[in-house]
Amino acid sequence: MRKILLTAALLAPVLLQQAAAQNRQISGRITDRSSGQGLPGVTVLVKGTTIGVSTNADGSYTISAPASATTLTFSSIGFVAVERPIGTASTIDIGLSTDSKVLGEVVVTALGQERTRNSLPFAATQIEGTQITAARNPNAVNGLSGKVAGIQIRQSNTLGGSTNILIRGTKSITGNNQPLFVVDGVPISNANTNTGGQQTGGGGYDYGNAAADINPDDIATMTILKGAAATALYGERAGAGVILITTKKGRQGLGVTINAGVTGGRIDKSTFVNYQKEYGSGYGPYFDMEDVDGDGRPDRISQLSADASNGPRFDPNLSVFQWDAFVPGTANFGKATPWVAAANDPTTFFETAVTLNNSIAIDGGNDKGTFKLGYSSIRDKGVLPNSQVNKNIVNFAGSLNLTTRLTASAAVNFSVVDGNGRYGTGYSGGFSENLVTNFRQWWPVNVDIKQQKQAYEATGANASWNIRNYTTSSPEYWNNPYFSREKSFQTDSRYRTFGNVSLNYKVTDWFDVLGRVTLDSNDELQEERLAFGSVGVPGYSRYNRTSREANFDLIGNFKAKIAESISFNGLIGANMRREQAQSIRATTNGGLVIPELYSLSNSVSPLIPPGESDTRRAVDGIFASTTFGYRDMVFLDLTARRDVSSTLASNNNAFFYPSAALGFVFSELVKETAPWMSYGKIRGNYAEVGLGAPIYSLNDSFDKPVAFGNVALFSVPSTKNNPDLLPERTKSGEIGVEMAFLNSRFGFEANVYQSNSVDQIIPINVSTASGFGFRFVNSGEVRNRGLELSTFLTPFRSEDFTWTINANWTKNQNRVMSLYEGFDNIVLANYQGGVSSNATVGRPFGSLRGSNFVYQNGQKVVGEDGYYLQSDTRNEEIGNPNPSWTGGVSNTVSYKGVSLYFLVDVRNGGQVFSLDRSYGLDTGVPKETAGLNDLGNPSRDPIVQNPDGTYASTSGGVIFPGVQENGSPNTVRADNSTESGSTAYGYSHNPSAAFVYDASYVKLRELSLSYSLPKAWIAKVGAVKGVDFSIVGRNLWILHKNMPDADPEDAVSSGNLGQGYSTGAYPAVRTLGANIRLSF
Repeated sequence: MRKILLTAALLAPVLLQQAAAQNRQISGRITDRSSGQGLPGVTVLVKGTTIGVSTNADGSYTISAPASATTLTFSSIGFVAVERPIGTASTIDIGLSTDSKVLGEVVVTALGQERTRNSLPFAATQIEGTQITAARNPNAVNGLSGKVAGIQIRQSNTLGGSTNILIRGTKSITGNNQPLFVVDGVPISNANTNTGGQQTGGGGYDYGNAAADINPDDIATMTILKGAAATALYGERAGAGVILITTKKGRQGLGVTINAGVTGGRIDKSTFVNYQKEYGSGYGPYFDMEDVDGDGRPDRISQLSADASNGPRFDPNLSVFQWDAFVPGTANFGKATPWVAAANDPTTFFETAVTLNNSIAIDGGNDKGTFKLGYSSIRDKGVLPNSQVNKNIVNFAGSLNLTTRLTASAAVNFSVVDGNGRYGTGYSGGFSENLVTNFRQWWPVNVDIKQQKQAYEATGANASWNIRNYTTSSPEYWNNPYFSREKSFQTDSRYRTFGNVSLNYKVTDWFDVLGRVTLDSNDELQEERLAFGSVGVPGYSRYNRTSREANFDLIGNFKAKIAESISFNGLIGANMRREQAQSIRATTNGGLVIPELYSLSNSVSPLIPPGESDTRRAVDGIFASTTFGYRDMVFLDLTARRDVSSTLASNNNAFFYPSAALGFVFSELVKETAPWMSYGKIRGNYAEVGLGAPIYSLNDSFDKPVAFGNVALFSVPSTKNNPDLLPERTKSGEIGVEMAFLNSRFGFEANVYQSNSVDQIIPINVSTASGFGFRFVNSGEVRNRGLELSTFLTPFRSEDFTWTINANWTKNQNRVMSLYEGFDNIVLANYQGGVSSNATVGRPFGSLRGSNFVYQNGQKVVGEDGYYLQSDTRNEEIGNPNPSWTGGVSNTVSYKGVSLYFLVDVRNGGQVFSLDRSYGLDTGVPKETAGLNDLGNPSRDPIVQNPDGTYASTSGGVIFPGVQENGSPNTVRADNSTESGSTAYGYSHNPSAAFVYDASYVKLRELSLSYSLPKAWIAKVGAVKGVDFSIVGRNLWILHKNMPDADPEDAVSSGNLGQGYSTGAYPAVRTLGANIRLSF
């Protein structure tokens, strides 16, 4: 025995050396061709053997291959498999191309089920995380723009503002139309805590959506479940669709990934006012005359309190005492200056936006478990002075195999968002002043914005251009914009924690049980200030809100074979959801005792009774889902869910949501006879989902008290509750087809759908004798029907070069089918400017109403004074805010380590009313209100007529296209001289319909040029496994738009009613930057 052991010990080194000589180490890195980023989890196999490894977090691998090995294969779900000869290489780097339709591609569906794409009998689009972060967008939701058929995304141009996302149209007239977000099984609401006024376009700060707290760099996949059949398992929360997010997890080995990026942004001047430079401040072509310098002669004074540009024509030979002549501390104090247009208009007020986006992730694992720990820091400085939003996000995900059958998993995401100087929106002043309203609607073009900055810096006071008169420097209507930004700013902070803990027990090979607890916790503070010296009473407002949502899930999953050709998969489970939220909003009263001490206790008068809210909801649900498969070709899905809600009457609080879906993979029948057909499937489904009734909408309650001396008086709200309310219900049907050809080089997906949302919860008018003005009822129906097309094409694909094209197109038709008996219209919101948003039977949701032109045979009718005639009623439909269709086209061209990607986003149709144009054209701000008329004379010159009534060759005025009342072409000149204080182009002489514009656009939404260093170049650099450089851009170019001086996409509010109305619209911001990604 000793001899045997001794011999073995002596021979072992030799044998090991021989084994090592027979094997060789091959390493490399696998990247996504479209983005250049490393791909984790790619399977690397020695062809013809079972020897294989998986790539780590940055896409790197090392494999020990026998000396006889000739080929390596590289494969990953969703990518085209690749084979490479080994030859004498010790390093093999590969770029994989996306395979848009693979039978075995795994898609995450409702309740986290992972299913192969061919088994899905409903529409579900899965987007890889690398596609979301291609242009380094700090908001994951914005990263979906133009990439998915069936969704409409409306971005705000405000800093950290809300993103409104619709899936297959608006379904609820008064409820929430935002989809439910689910992150690793944790339901996340995309709602916001903006004021009701902000959400209906009335003004306020935009604090953003909750989904913005999700770190884009942490996203592995994002799946959009569009139809009710895909979302029915979520019951009453699924009415607006569901977006499932799966985050990145740890993998075998140990890896570190670092991203560091910076972008800069400047406003797109095509989306801002093009100012006229011919006429200065005033509401008429005259100067005020007073002896200012004491020489006994009257001096010319600009109309100091006038917030318009309808004053005298500029003349550099005239010396005029302007606003800065009366503000002590300014360079021109006490001086008359030349009467000329300002050298610096408000476009120079906007600064360069800067975003620093940095993250680090550490992940690893072994056969016992995996983990991933990440940190992300986003520093986002806006284009307005003193504006910044900072985000810090920490996330962890881990799993541990406790036994061969029991696995524990946990994930947590903690984020801190701090905002300072967010943008005011809408037509608002006071606490949330929107300065862009001033710049677009009420601006004298002789005011130099940089002189306003110098005045503020010199005095530290509200040295406004808009002073009451020459004897005082107190502001009349508008503040110095720099004073507002530095002194009357807001701050906010949001602490968000969401995560889950789960146990999965594998009972048998075909059945396992999952127990899961999820929590979403949010604590928010918003503070708003109005400084001493501002227009209005100084004050301080404070809003605190806490919310918690906990879910308890117990789910049984089974996968079984009934027969050799029949599979039977499914789940059965129960869910308990508990929600609670408390909020309080308080504001000082009568001013502040001590200037710049922003505290509720610093109020001059007793506080106005604060608005308090304490809401709670409990929903218990049971659900089941089964999928029958026949030869991996025919699939039948049946699901059901029953919810019991605490917000409904106890005798009527249970509701049932079913679905049925059938899919047929017909390509399985012809795979031998039609090899050119890679894939073909037809599917259809029907389902019902819901939208729960609002909290505290059953029984009447009292509003906050109003102090009357020492007595607190309570009152009932204006809308009466209804104890018989039911949830809104959406009934949806869908037929779709998916096909791919030529080894998945070309393919498409087409869906036709219709949804009818019934039992709408709407307020109807009731007699005021009841003590109420409105009453909630279940009535009305909204229909959406549409067509979705998605296609992909790979025109060229070789070992080194790949070109892929993806396109999508959606047409959705929305109609309000019915309302409460006897009602054919409900006013949803009344806007500044005499325009309203409406739900009208037979018309699309949100249709705009206001005053209209008078038409004769399709021509606008012009009156005797040369101005357009207006309709007798001020309540005609003048616009439809819903697009006719939307689409997007992306191209990715990759050559070796270089990849170019760009995305074009398109919207066609829909209208938007612009209050900026209505008021701005009236006050003479834009360029088209001045200039020359058809005779070559200044249009603002007076109208001059010859003795015979014809117009003199020196006449001013303009001729509007149209017909006179007798039907003849219009030849009457309209006065544009501003003697009346307004031009011929604004609201004073035109109906609301004159300011409704086509909201179409074509945008270069995203651009990325990336380069991955070859593995051979970095092989000598220690632990570095991958280096990727990229140049990124967002919103770089609006290729086409019809709306003048504005971005037609910009949303005035974060609610349902934001589209179709624009005021104080912020310009679009073009961003360009760079990013480096290091992998270790």
